[in-house]
Amino acid sequence: QVQLVESGGGLVQAGGSLRLSCAASGINFGIHTMGWYRQAPGEQREMVATISSSERTNYADSVKGRFTISRDNAKNTVYLQMNILKPEDTAVYYCNAFFMRNFWGQGIRVTVSS
Repeated sequence: QVQLVESGGGLVQAGGSLRLSCAASGINFGIHTMGWYRQAPGEQREMVATISSSERTNYADSVKGRFTISRDNAKNTVYLQMNILKPEDTAVYYCNAFFMRNFWGQGIRVTVSS
């Protein structure tokens, strides 16, 4: 059974930092492209950052220079370091694993107060 379990969310003031983690099980982690997506209230889910099996990264323009995605294949974990957080970063953040099909975590809330 595939499980993606997010942690590290919460409430932070604007300008602050958070680090999200996603622990994966039930998949061959190393061959999957891993990603973070987010969905704000009333909005569609959007890509935040992805990292391929060869560690090529891709970021949404809105987070470039502030967020960093990384992976630890030995721990089957992907991270999202979020710095200089803004109120518009407030959303539920979802972990994603993709290799021929998508797997999703349950989501974790990040709230940035102004």
